[in-house]
Amino acid sequence: MAEESEPLASTRATRVVVIGAGVAGLVAARECARVGFDVTVIEAADAAGGSVASRDVAGLRLDVGAESFATRGGSVAELLSSLGLADDIVGPNPAGAWLRLADRTVPMPKAGLLGIPGSPLASDVVRAIGWGGALRAYLDRLMPVMKIGREHNLGALVRRRMGRAVYDRLVAPVAGGVYSASPDELDIGVVAPGLNGALTRAGSLSGAVAELRGAGATGRDATGGTKPGSAVAGIDGGMWRLAEALVEDLERRGGRIRLGVAATAVRPGLAADGEGAADEQAAWLVELADGEVLPADAVLVAAPGGVSLEVLRAASATLENVAELDWPAPTSVEIVTLVLDAPALDAAPRGTGLLVAEDAHETVAAKAMTHSTAKWAWLAQRAGAGRHVLRLSYGRAGQQNVTTSMTDAELRALALRDAAALTDMPLEESMLAGFARTRWRNALPFAALGQRARIDAVRAAVDELEGIEVTGAWLTGTGLAQVVPDSIQAARRIRGLRWRALTQEADRR
Repeated sequence: MAEESEPLASTRATRVVVIGAGVAGLVAARECARVGFDVTVIEAADAAGGSVASRDVAGLRLDVGAESFATRGGSVAELLSSLGLADDIVGPNPAGAWLRLADRTVPMPKAGLLGIPGSPLASDVVRAIGWGGALRAYLDRLMPVMKIGREHNLGALVRRRMGRAVYDRLVAPVAGGVYSASPDELDIGVVAPGLNGALTRAGSLSGAVAELRGAGATGRDATGGTKPGSAVAGIDGGMWRLAEALVEDLERRGGRIRLGVAATAVRPGLAADGEGAADEQAAWLVELADGEVLPADAVLVAAPGGVSLEVLRAASATLENVAELDWPAPTSVEIVTLVLDAPALDAAPRGTGLLVAEDAHETVAAKAMTHSTAKWAWLAQRAGAGRHVLRLSYGRAGQQNVTTSMTDAELRALALRDAAALTDMPLEESMLAGFARTRWRNALPFAALGQRARIDAVRAAVDELEGIEVTGAWLTGTGLAQVVPDSIQAARRIRGLRWRALTQEADRR
């Protein structure tokens, strides 16, 4: 490609400052560096990668953030290929997730969307919610559909159409596992685009789910993983390899990453007007916590939501007003990793992990558990026979996370009890070969009711400013399949600024 081998002809390279060295920031920075821009990435943490993070536990390097990606759209696979990792893309065990109920553990029903069954009387649905719950859900097929207005609240829609059993035992576990939120806090238009329209056409909620699954429309399957017609994949060795490859490639192209340095504000600078020394001109100024100010021709903000809003408020009066909107509190989630020497788990009797139903939370505090060595063959091989890796997730939007105030010893004991309950195995402290806790505290709930309007306000305010772009999971939704293409597009808009500047300069001549 020409852009790879022909840097821009200019008196000096365009200066781009990227705030945030998560995958969104690294992808965008790499896109800018590919055409010869002078790229500096600022990251407040001591490591790059953001939610694609890893820890060494019991001699294994393990993902403690994202551990897979949705293959839909192909953007992540294309990125991995460009980084030389195409041959290392692997698929998970197709066994799927199970569901922990108060009185039993069952496989998660398959033909659903966000836990909503497409066939309420299917045997796996009956097994999960009983005949009473299934018959109540089937009444959805007999109810008239209100065609005036649109339902926005996922929980309200599910309870009205299918009853409490579907809500508590199927939809709530998926919502908690995928979005760390209650169904009552989720916007249908965000988590299941097209569901309202399909409901009107099909005449029932279950019919709408069946239609969307059959058409491969946007949504998530019963396990909360990906939409119909799509799949998830991972990287042999762990998703953390993506972050390392992005850093290596960016630095090879001349980009710089400054770790442990926080950006505090982005302010307008002296816009270039064709007069004076080029190196004294800066459209934007990036202020750092240590007092340093970086001049930039363009700034791309790819930090977490709260940080991004605070940094951007000085860029314009409109963005300051947007930052003052009623933004929801960030979700606090904690991932606990256990490495166990437990040969009895070799049979993996609970698929690749479990979601926890509402009525089971009296005995299990975790909202979900991934049996990583059952899910990924490469990890099982590295761990060796009899050694297992379990990941338990705690915390939901709008609720105090019970693990926040726990000591390591207390949390380790809780996670071990939860893992024993979820696997129905007697797991003892003596089996524990390794333990790690990872806190994620700064994720704004992308799918919350009203959040789409706030995000649209951010996008509109940024669009008014030439040389400012913003990207990240808080704007696109979690998942690399959403983050990667949005980051690439943001970077390409910045690349277009320089081409326009060169054209204007040529026109003046």
